[in-house]
Amino acid sequence: MAQKDQPKPLMPHATATWLVDHTGLSFEQIAEFCGLHILEVQAMADDLAGSKYTGRDPVHAGELTLGEIKAGEEDSEYTLKMHKAPVEVTRTKGPRYTPVSKRQDKPDGIAWILRNHPEVSDAQIGKLIGTTRNTIGAIRERSHWNIQNIQPKDPVTLGLCSQRELDAVVAKAAKRAGVAEEAAPVEIGDGRSDKERLIDELRAERDANVKAAAEAAQEAEAEAWLARKRAAEEAGEDGVDAPERIDPPAFAPSESVNEEPITAPLDDAAPAEGEEAAGDQAEDEETEKPSE
Repeated sequence: MAQKDQPKPLMPHATATWLVDHTGLSFEQIAEFCGLHILEVQAMADDLAGSKYTGRDPVHAGELTLGEIKAGEEDSEYTLKMHKAPVEVTRTKGPRYTPVSKRQDKPDGIAWILRNHPEVSDAQIGKLIGTTRNTIGAIRERSHWNIQNIQPKDPVTLGLCSQRELDAVVAKAAKRAGVAEEAAPVEIGDGRSDKERLIDELRAERDANVKAAAEAAQEAEAEAWLARKRAAEEAGEDGVDAPERIDPPAFAPSESVNEEPITAPLDDAAPAEGEEAAGDQAEDEETEKPSE
């Protein structure tokens, strides 16, 4: 059996193709050495694999020796041993690599960071998402060629970075900008996921729209009621029979509230004026008697 910690060839499929074509090793030995399934190796041998690979010589690459291959051909139970492990390829410089399928989402992630974390510098955004300062500046100044279609979205949800990386960048930028540490958990670690916060924002927006629509309907109903009332009053002044009593709506504007209905009839005002005139005449008579 192969060692668990034994490294695999740099190009497993290409190496397996070469071993199938140029050696007499069994499928189990090739699959175990390359870290593939035995059915994959068998499909390569039968030319039934979905992808065609160009063979890669592991002897020339220093991963195997001719002695190892010969020992494996003589004993089908022999386990091939890696002679020289391939050098691991690491990226030390340059922008962050982003898969091609997610590169179109970069502007949305940049816009989200600029809106929610303006304290993060352009260099930090470029390193976090893998973009250039020209793109960040164009989105900030709204001069990007596709600015009309850019919608701020969480880069973690888009898969452009991890939540841990985003939190570290935001915390570092906040510390540099002098932002209080107590305010950070409110924005970052409030105990809810980004999906839940997005759902709450959508619900709040929907409730605001429903409330605005209800207020608009109430205002329209109140205006219609005022129009009907004025029309009824004008019809009554012209001698036309007034329509039936109009019930006010549930919500009426301030104009209808300030209007005070006339409760006293006009006929009752005449006796009141006569009584006041009689009282004044009696007082005059009393004042004239002493003079006589």
